[in-house]
Amino acid sequence: MKKTLLLSLVLSLVFAFSGCGSSDDPSVKSEGVMTYAEYAAAALDAPVVIEAYVQGKQSWWENKATIYAQDKDGAYFLYELPCSQADYDKLVTGTKIKVTGKKTAWSGEVEIIDSSFEILKGSYIAEAEDVTALLDSDDLINHQNKKVAFKGMTVEAIGKDDQGNDAAFFYRDNNSGQEGDDLYFNVSLNGKTYTFTVESYLCDKDTDVYKAVKNLKIGDKIDMEGFLYWYNGVNPHITSVTASK
Repeated sequence: MKKTLLLSLVLSLVFAFSGCGSSDDPSVKSEGVMTYAEYAAAALDAPVVIEAYVQGKQSWWENKATIYAQDKDGAYFLYELPCSQADYDKLVTGTKIKVTGKKTAWSGEVEIIDSSFEILKGSYIAEAEDVTALLDSDDLINHQNKKVAFKGMTVEAIGKDDQGNDAAFFYRDNNSGQEGDDLYFNVSLNGKTYTFTVESYLCDKDTDVYKAVKNLKIGDKIDMEGFLYWYNGVNPHITSVTASK
């Protein structure tokens, strides 16, 4: 009886310790998987293997998905990840995935292409990191692709509408589009103006953020959340807009 109890105790301790640092912990990587620091240091066109958690799904078509993913240390943009519709439906926010592919960059946006993935056990949803104070700093790019927040920014005119009036937003960056296309709008902080985007594949015309940007007025003070996308400079893809408190 004593031997049986001792064996049970030993097995319990083994399982308890094996649970420490398991795949449920977003700070722990599996064998052969890069840390975010290793990924960031990898050269362009180098092969990479990462583990991260889905934070946003930008699009799916022709069995390819474009996804924002993140761990506790950094974020990743997965461009045209081969993915069936059935698997795409499984990639809800927080889902853990392992991705093998190639690191590349397009117009400043660092991404992973030519990739494959598998769904793993574990879940993690990142809090939006307030990067407002970093907008005019060289450090901002080090937060690329993260879920971020901008607070207390002022809506500025982006140009003239068809009637010659100041416009708070454009369809596409040159106002050549229509309802359902990307929305571009300008916001300022400390005398500097930045262009933000509602990417229609990520947040379509029926989403709250799309409608909110269409209702912006020049001079409005707003708080925003989104993903820190990069296109020839900072070009955040905004997912939430609310009035500043």
